[in-house]
Order: sequence, then C-alpha cells, then structure tokens
Amino acid sequence: MGQVTSRVRSASGIPRVHFSTDEGPPRYSSHHFDGRSSRPGDAPTITVSEIDANSLAERRGSRMELRRASFYSTMDLAPQLEHYASSLPRQQTRSRPSLEALRKAYEDGELGIEAAGSQVEVDSLPPPPDEEAADGPKEKAPVRFGWIIGVMVRCMLNIWGVILFLRLSWITSQAGILLMWVIILMSSAVTTITALSVSAIATNGRVVSGGAYFMISRSLGPEIGGPIGMVFSFANALACALNTVGFAEVVRDLLKDFDSQMVDDVNDVRIIGILTVTTLLLISLAGMEWESKTQILFFIVLLVSFANYFVGTFIPAPKEKQAVGIFSYQSDIFLTNLMPDWRGPQGNFFQMFAIFFPSATGILSGVNICGDLKDPMSAIPKGTLMAIFWTTFSYLAIALTAGACTVRDASGNITDFITGNSTEGCVGLGCKYGWNFTECIQSQSCEYGLANSVKVLGQLSGYYYLITAGVFAASLSSALGFLVSAPKVFQCLCKDNLYPYIGFFAKGYGKNNEPLRAYLLCFIISIAFILIAELNTIAALISNFFLCSYGLINFSCFHASITNSPGWRPAFHYYSKWAALFGAVISVVLMFLFTWWAALVTFGIIFFLFGYVNYTKPKVNWGSSVQAGTYNMALSYSVALSGVEDHVKNFRPQCMVLTGPPNQRPALVDFVGAFTKHVSLMVCGDILTEQDRKTRGPKTTDWLVKWLNQRKVRSFYTPFSSDSLREGARFLLQASGLGKLKPNTLVLGFKSNWRESTPETIEDYTNMIYDTFDSNFCLCILRMMDGQDVLDQFDSEVNSGFEPDEPTENEDQQSPERDSADDMSDKGSSDQVKTVFQNDQGKKTIDVYWIADDGGLTLLVPYLLTRRKRWRRSKVRVFILGDEQNMEDGRNEMLALLKRFRLDFNDVIVMTDSEKRPLTKNLNRFVESVAPFRLYDEQQDGVSLQGLRQDFPWKISDKEFEAFKLKSERIVRLNEIIRKNSQHAALVLVSPPVPQIDCPSALYMAWLEALTCGLHCPVVLIRGNQQNVLTFYCQ
Repeated sequence: MGQVTSRVRSASGIPRVHFSTDEGPPRYSSHHFDGRSSRPGDAPTITVSEIDANSLAERRGSRMELRRASFYSTMDLAPQLEHYASSLPRQQTRSRPSLEALRKAYEDGELGIEAAGSQVEVDSLPPPPDEEAADGPKEKAPVRFGWIIGVMVRCMLNIWGVILFLRLSWITSQAGILLMWVIILMSSAVTTITALSVSAIATNGRVVSGGAYFMISRSLGPEIGGPIGMVFSFANALACALNTVGFAEVVRDLLKDFDSQMVDDVNDVRIIGILTVTTLLLISLAGMEWESKTQILFFIVLLVSFANYFVGTFIPAPKEKQAVGIFSYQSDIFLTNLMPDWRGPQGNFFQMFAIFFPSATGILSGVNICGDLKDPMSAIPKGTLMAIFWTTFSYLAIALTAGACTVRDASGNITDFITGNSTEGCVGLGCKYGWNFTECIQSQSCEYGLANSVKVLGQLSGYYYLITAGVFAASLSSALGFLVSAPKVFQCLCKDNLYPYIGFFAKGYGKNNEPLRAYLLCFIISIAFILIAELNTIAALISNFFLCSYGLINFSCFHASITNSPGWRPAFHYYSKWAALFGAVISVVLMFLFTWWAALVTFGIIFFLFGYVNYTKPKVNWGSSVQAGTYNMALSYSVALSGVEDHVKNFRPQCMVLTGPPNQRPALVDFVGAFTKHVSLMVCGDILTEQDRKTRGPKTTDWLVKWLNQRKVRSFYTPFSSDSLREGARFLLQASGLGKLKPNTLVLGFKSNWRESTPETIEDYTNMIYDTFDSNFCLCILRMMDGQDVLDQFDSEVNSGFEPDEPTENEDQQSPERDSADDMSDKGSSDQVKTVFQNDQGKKTIDVYWIADDGGLTLLVPYLLTRRKRWRRSKVRVFILGDEQNMEDGRNEMLALLKRFRLDFNDVIVMTDSEKRPLTKNLNRFVESVAPFRLYDEQQDGVSLQGLRQDFPWKISDKEFEAFKLKSERIVRLNEIIRKNSQHAALVLVSPPVPQIDCPSALYMAWLEALTCGLHCPVVLIRGNQQNVLTFYCQ
C-alpha cells in the first residue's frame, strides 16, 4: 500500500505530505501505528521530515497518526472513533472520504499525481481536544467523579433523607414491622426495577447531561420527554423543599428544648427553611467541587450517626429511656409491634406507603449529574444498584430494631414507674416492665413511644445529639442533592427548546457549565413550598411526580426493547423488558392508590404538556424508540395487508402524482391532497434527467419533503432518474409502493404548451398516457387555465414533458449551482403559494360529466372532495347523455343508481343536445389547431404514406383525420355544452376518450385541448380502469 512521506517543504518551513506509490507487504500489529516510521514494508502511515522543534514534530506526528489508512488505499481510512463522535463537546467533526472521492482515488492518489487532492498539510489537520487545551490559556479541567463518589454516595445521601429519622419509626408503629418491611421492599422493588431500566438506557449510548429527562426524551421522543422533564425538574425542587422542611422541624424542636422559640411552630419552620435553602444555594453556586466535598462530609456524619444508633440499641435502657418507652430488645415488644395499629385519618397501608416512598426516590441523583461523571456507562449501573442495596438494608434494620425496642405509647413521666408488684388496672405493654402508662393511653395524650414521637431514633441511640447531627446531614445532603439535580435537568430541557420562554434558563457558566439561572428558579420554587411548612402534604405530591417519572423510565426501557431496533444495544444486560413493563404499570397503580386526585392532576399536566409539544412538532430527531415502533407497525401492517385480497368496498385512489419538484406545481399537489389526505396513498414523483441530476443539490430531496410537511400535505416524495418522461413514469408506476400500498392512479398536469413543444416531447407525453391505460391504471389530468408552474426561475428543474423546450437566455453562462437545493430553499421557502384548492369553495358547484362508464372513479373523487371542510358546502351536479324522449327515465335511473351508491348527489342533468353538430367557428378552430400536425399526404404526389409516417410519426394522415372526424366533432360539441353549463363552477370533471392504438399523439392532444378549453375553473380529465370502484352490495 502507499505511504505518506514528506517530500515538499513550504516557504514557511512547514513540511507537506502527499501519497506515494511505494508498495510493501501488509504488516499487522496490535500497537498503534508509529507516525514517525517510514521503513519499507510497514503498514500505511504518514511521516514528516525533521524540523527544528522536536516537540512540534512529535505533536504533529501523533496527530497524523490518527489519520492512518486502511488496508486497501491510502485515502480509505481505517475505523476511527472520531468518525462516530461528532457530537462530543469540544470535538471537531471529522468525516471519512465520500464514495465519490474513493472512486476517484486511483486517478488522484494511487498514480502519485501531486494534485491538491493528494497533498495534505500537517497543520491542516484539526488538533485533538487535548492539544487545543494545551495551546490555549491553561484552565483547570472540569471536575469529574467516579462511580463511588459521583453515584453511590450521592444516591445514598439522597435516599437517606429526612423521612428516615423523622417518619420511619412512626410509620413502623402504624403499619407494624411486617407491613413496614413490605412497604420498604415494595419501594425497593420499584426503585430496583427502575434502576435496571436506567442502567440499560444509560449504557445504550453516551448520556451527556439531563438525567432522567435526557434518557426518556431520547428514548420516547420529545412529546413524552418534554412533559416528564418539566414534571421531574419540579419534583426535584419539591424534594429539596421537603428535606429542608424536615431539617427546619428538627432545628425548631431543638430551639424549643432550649426555650429559644422565635415566633411560633409554623413560622419558625418557614424562617429556618428559607435560611437553610439559601445557604445550600450558595454552596451550589460555588461549584460542583465544593458541593461534592460538602456531600462527603455529610456522608461521614451519617455513617457515624448510624453506628451511634445501632450501638445504642444494645445498651441497657436506664429509667429515663424507659419512661419514654424504650426497653432495649424485648421479645414481647417485638411480637406486639409486628402487627399494624392504624391510628388517625391517615391510618391505612397506602397512606403510609405514600409518606414513606419519597425516602426511596434518590436513585436518579447520579443519573442527574451524568455530565459530571468520568464514565457514566459504568458508574450509573454500579453506583445506583449498590446504593439501593445498602439503603434498603439500613431501612430494614432500623425498622426492625426500633420496633423491637420501643413500645407504641409512653408518657415520658418518670413517676409512672410502678414501685410495687401490683399491676392491677394497668393498660399497655409497659406494665410488664414496671411502667404504668394507662392514663395517657386512655386519654390518648401520650407524647412518647413509636406512635407519638419522631425522636425515637435519637432516644434509642448511644448519644442523642449524634442522631441530631445525622438528621442534619441526611436532610441537608438530600436537599443539596435535589437542589443540584433539578437545575441540571431543567437546563437540558431548556437547551432543547421544546417550550417557549424557558430558553433563558439554558445558559451555563464556568468550566462545568453550571446552570446558575436555573439554580435561582429552583430556589424560588423551593421557598414557595417551604412556606407550606407541612411535611406530609409535600411528601404526597412528590410521590406522584417521582412515580410518574419512574413509570416513564421503565416504559422507555420496555418500548426500546420491544421494538427490536438495531440501535438498542445496551452494554448493561441484566434487565428484563417485562420487568420494566411491570415497573411502569405498578408505578401508575401506586400513583392512584396513594393519592388519586394528585395522580389525576399529574396526568393532566403531562397530557397538557404532551399536547403542546405534539402540536408544535419541534424540529428534533433523536432516533427515539417511538420512531422504531412506528416503523415496526408500518412494516407489520404492510405485510399483513399484502395477504388480503382487494375488495371494491376498500378501493382507494392511490395516486402517483407527476409533480416534478412539488413546490413548482402546488395546485396539482393541493388538488390530489384534497381527496387523498387521511384516505389513501399519495406519491409525488419527480423524474430527473441528466441535466437535473447535475444541478440538483444534495439536500434537495430533504428540502422538498420539508416543503410538503409545511404545506400539511400527506405525501411521499420520490425522485427518479430517467432518460425520458415516459420511461420514468412507467418505472415509477411499476416500482413505487409497498405491497398493497401501490399507486393505481396516475395524476399529471395538462401540457398546455403542446403546440410549441418539440414532437419528441409531445410523443413522450401522450405515450405516457397510453402506457397508463395499457398498464390498467386509472388516469387523472388536471388543467389550470393559468398554468401549473409558479416558480419560473427554476426552469432547469422542470420536466421537459411539461415545460417549453426553448432554451432560456444566457443558459450557457449559468452555473450549475444556480439551481442547487440551497438556492431553491432560499427562493421557495419564504412563502407557500396559495392555490384555488386552498380556498373555501362556498356554495359553488362541482360539475361531473360522466360520459363513459369507467367503473365509478369519476363519481368517487368528487365525493371524497366534498368530505373536506373547504368543499363541504359545494353542490355536485352530474351530467349524463340522453335524448328528449327518455330524459326523465334517464334522470330517474341515474338518481336511483346514485342513491344505491349512497352518494348524496341529487342534481342530475340530462344532456339531450349532445348529438347536435358543433358551431362552425368552434369546429374551424379545432381544424386550425391540428393543421400544423397534419401530413396532407393525399395532396403530395409521388410520396408514399409509409415514408411520411416514418419521418413524422406524430403527425395525422388525411385518412386518420377523416376516420376520427365524427369523434372530433363530438368532443368539440361536448366542450360547448361544458362552457354553457359550467362557467361558474368550482371544478369540472370530465371523462376523456380512451385513445385507440392507431391514434396519433398530436390528434389526441388536440382532443384534450378541445375538451377543456374556454373554462375559467380547474378542469379534471378523469378516467377509471373500467373496474368497479363503487358498489351497492354489502359484500
């Protein structure tokens, strides 16, 4: 293979490299190619000559090393990461050579030609990101975390929230140890299934930032991702408020113990909460490094607090602890507390579940800062699952130990100790241990015990204030974690620009791209809910929001798996799509079981936000599983439909519309779209000649599809390269479509300039019509009196079968780039040209001249039009042939037929004068129109008809003209009737004649011209394929 060696040095001393033809046997190695090796026989590499600065040479050599060639050619590059990582931040996009470049490589490179395409300057290669950083001003690298600090510790801190210390013992007293374990394990099951789904999604490609929102939106699309991003960001802000209120309650109780109350219980919580969340905001604004150090400090405090608690449960309880209901491990207390003891209006299983569940909702904390992780694909699965395991174990242990050591009711009064052995009249479990709490139990005024006090964990521990420190650490760490998560998720949502007026919060600051504006918004929301100062109310709201998020994450995993998309290749294999579906269903069920009204509100918000995104249709393409599912459904239904036999009741006019570039014939597009939208198939065919292929830009097809979508036309666009219009149309009719979704009707515009066109284009146009009938297709030709084309500046883009053949001025001086896709989009996308088919037709008439029984297509199309809003008030009039003697019978017969077809067409007009001879001036006009196309063979002596026919196959012989004279007169007469009756119609549909095999092309064009001339409204020449498309039978 060729090597790249240094041979030319520029004036500035910078060496150039180019391809040479030195060949050597290929050598394979597990190493990277050495950019400075130039020995014969080495694998393809790029080398440079020595320069004075050795470090610069090494740096450039390492950069050139990245551009190593493949086995086949020096231009054909080996697989490289940078070709697939174009979306990485601070990474310059590099592209592999195109197929065209590779095909020309032999000419430019392999022969050793020193052309511009075969020489590469070393400095022209973009430097890698590391080099860019090194060349520029040195800046401290962004903070990146591993799986322990970044995910496991962070998740554990968020899971160990305020509910662990302030509500776990109370929920245990209500539900009992057994049901408490059920609640914990059910919560863990939901979070574990969700964690498995998160791990699968997070390892199916790089998750840059945005956490749960990013994963759901990229899996299910913006319609689902946008609403959940909003809800999830709001839920994190509420969770911050929840944990801050929990911290404020503990501080308030401490102040009360020291007689230092500021105002009252509620307002003290508000004041402390606002001061606390303000401090946390300042820590967050200091950056992720300070936030991480603060979290590690909280984690150490929590571990010490847990150790203090478990040690305290083994210390024998003194009288002071026994007075508050703590008796160390006792079997009687354990057995009594196994069973539930529901109290108060919230005393039921699902209310307890709803209050506890937010304590398991920190599992996405690591995912939410995925942009700050060193290796998210590895860190998220390991860290999240380990966090769930250890926190679940701690919850189970604390519920068990608290329930085994503490009675439900105690007075806290040390004088309730029984001095003698008499326990007569004593009520409660404390009687066995020498304490009489009967008075407070009967009056329901006990202030201590599992059921009454939130300080049980502190009272059980070895040192009370270490538990208080644990409460501080748990609540503050969770609040800080949620305060960091919410803005980062919201920032990602704002960057996607799915909703208006939120782009302001997308801006990031500093090396970690911190969302300072989103921090302030989250701070304001947290303060608003801190002012509620009611822990249980906030917890119930958060439960619904997080359950909704978990449900959609699980559904994302399930949907991505069930669609069998080749792009679904998660590196984490330990998940199940059915477990993910179960997790999604159970999350929705729990939402309604917890708080049904909050679930309805949550879904109402989701549906509202979904409707907005679905209506605006943001211009994003994330390769979501919804797209894969749509493809699967379309493929399955298409295959299933191909096995179903055609039935007349299910006939639909599936149209191949020869529009050329659709934006140049909007009337033709709008007409067909009016009766095919939501009904049948429509394909806009664009036949490209050799000249068109040269002038078309690479993005023309995409732009034309975009134009159709902006016009709200449900159509496919299919360009096809062909040497002629006839050949292209024939191939399009045969090859377009899939299974039963194939065109059965050809729609084209009328060639109004046929008299000025070359004989070849006339022949091409009419032969295309002949081929349509020969292929048993239906035909539809639209004639607009003002023409079809609206973009005259793109004449070179128009099919020659429809447009004038005269070359435009300065055609030779025009560059091919004039008609590129970029020019087309610049000139054509500013305005969507409005056509008559986009106007409300009011009470105008649609006149149908059903001259020939074609199977009913001539009636079906106007019926489909009247189903559209713009044509709904239009009246359909049906004109039929007849005579005066049987006029009423003919009308009644047609009315009966229309009624049996269930067509609401009640106006039938019998044309009794169709047999009359046309006016002389109209007949003379027709004769004059065909005069240039006649052979006049009988007037030329000594010239054989066969010779003239070979030289002028499109012209009309005198014999043919006389043979078709009667037919020509009838067509001229029919045009007179149409002009008399339909001058003010909105649309006229006429059955055209089917051309005979020996009918000259010029004569057939003259017939079509004579049939449609003189009208100011659109005229449609429509003809079925002689097979029924209407029926009045049920089967």
